[in-house]
Amino acid sequence: MESDASLTCTAVIEWLSAQGTIIKKANHRTAVLRLVRNNQREIFIEARSDKPSIRTQLELRNIQVFNRFMTNGKASIKFQKENCTMFLSNAPAASLVNFLKMIFVKMTGQGEKPMKNPLRETLLTNKSIGGIQEISPATTAEIKKAQEKAAAVSRSTITTPSPSGTKKRPATQNNTRNLTGKRLYENPAAGQLNEEQKKVLEAALSGRNLFFTGSAGTGKSFLLKKIIGALPPDVTTVTASTGVAACHIGGVTLHQFAGIGLGTAGLQKCYELASKAGSASIWRKTKHLVIDEISMVDGDFFDKIEAIARHVRKNDKPFGGIQLILCGDFFQLPPVSKRDEQVKFCFQSKAWNTCVQMNFELHIVHRQKDPEFVNILNSIRIGRVTDDIENTLKATAKQKIEKNGVLATRLCSHVNEANEINDSQLEQLSGSSMVFNAQDSDGANTKMLDQQLPVPAKLLLKIGAQVMLLKNLDISSGLVNGARGVVTSFKDGFPVVHFRSGAEYMAKVEKWTVKAGGGMIYRKQIPLKLAWAFSIHKSQGLTLDCVEMSLARVFDAGQAYVALSRAESLRSLRVLDFHAQQVWANQSVLEFFKRFRRCIHEMEIIPLGKKKKISNN
Repeated sequence: MESDASLTCTAVIEWLSAQGTIIKKANHRTAVLRLVRNNQREIFIEARSDKPSIRTQLELRNIQVFNRFMTNGKASIKFQKENCTMFLSNAPAASLVNFLKMIFVKMTGQGEKPMKNPLRETLLTNKSIGGIQEISPATTAEIKKAQEKAAAVSRSTITTPSPSGTKKRPATQNNTRNLTGKRLYENPAAGQLNEEQKKVLEAALSGRNLFFTGSAGTGKSFLLKKIIGALPPDVTTVTASTGVAACHIGGVTLHQFAGIGLGTAGLQKCYELASKAGSASIWRKTKHLVIDEISMVDGDFFDKIEAIARHVRKNDKPFGGIQLILCGDFFQLPPVSKRDEQVKFCFQSKAWNTCVQMNFELHIVHRQKDPEFVNILNSIRIGRVTDDIENTLKATAKQKIEKNGVLATRLCSHVNEANEINDSQLEQLSGSSMVFNAQDSDGANTKMLDQQLPVPAKLLLKIGAQVMLLKNLDISSGLVNGARGVVTSFKDGFPVVHFRSGAEYMAKVEKWTVKAGGGMIYRKQIPLKLAWAFSIHKSQGLTLDCVEMSLARVFDAGQAYVALSRAESLRSLRVLDFHAQQVWANQSVLEFFKRFRRCIHEMEIIPLGKKKKISNN
């Protein structure tokens, strides 16, 4: 387990009177928190402000930790003995989670081993100034014990109160270790990075502008979430080219952030739109801008927002001095263009070379485990189809991939075709339909939620309906985003689904949250969608365990690759009427990647540090 005994964030500390009024308050815009012990082995949180002389120490005993919003960089700790609360915000989410984990680990084992000779222990441990020393790293035994405790901890105490302005929750019993450990260990940011992913994370944290790519299934989104979790949320803006991709990483669309609508107006008009109070304040406070699915961002639009960044921020540096973290695969879906217009990729923009300082490519594929299939996909990605590849894919047409009553999802090149198949198949089923209407937090934003979320506003189901799960619910049981199942019954008004993996699940309402207008809006719905058919475009990011496709109507470079790379394996794939002509890569992308890989090679062989002077003699 990665743990950390220190944290940099914004900290507000409030001390209350017995009547609940604030009698003292400390506000640290930038505070460094440390976990320390004194000579008696008692654990404290030490908060230091920008000025080293200002220091607060609070004992970690008889506390409550409120961590519901820790993945947003917020948490609070209530010290009941001192009648004081520490409010944490703008913390890198990953660092905050690790900090809270360390508290949980250390407090789980606190008091288990009383000192045999307190005076001797005091003398031996008095090695630091004032008898205070940094807490030791968590041991394997401590971690194991904390994990066991976490499994038994209920999900109580999960609200994060705000400093002075919201009603305080009344104190509960004098519980000394109410740290909601279960929530810490269920954190979605969990998981280890491999070495190539760590290099990208380190570059991102160094403040350099970077672009990283990789074939489908190399963990780009996983890495991006790790990077986002390591950056301070108040000055980090997370965006993507599409609504679904933005929702997946907890951000907004790039168009929403830019504040210039579709961006079709002239540059001067765009300056005016982006200079309005709401948009301008976001542009000015942003220090780190994340853009996912960069392959679908139009090059002219990229140039336009780069100029807007310099104008609004009154800064002539590339992108107005904002750090760019760009992610995507140009071999996948290109920017949307009109029929007679030539596609212009981001890398063809004027701003690309001035803005992007470092390039990385991920190579380790996680989605598919079969080396033969991985090699086939890598060839198709660059538009190369050998006779062996063609024969292998043609042979899949005869495969029976259905299992446990679950039919193969048909991937279609057009959205309308997929919708027609789903509606037709549902209508053919006998029995009455059950209707599930979503609960939206704001009815005025229903259309936007439809565009940004994978879950529909209205879902009609019958027994026998083929469905897809739209959330990770239980990875060990195969209840993951993209898992395929069939509705077998209805219980208490909710569908019971039998999945291809053998797991059975009674659906319940789940919640999806997106950012909008500086706030958060949400949709509550059961996490299912009809899945006789899906469009290739809507399948991006999914891993499908039972998929069929006909590529006869593909119309864009990369469409065939996106469709094929959704399959978990060759054994779970059926390709109908395959021909090599259905696969091609954009020539401009191929040329860009030759230059791109040359840049990576030069970056690897040129040593870092001071440049040596080259003699002209």
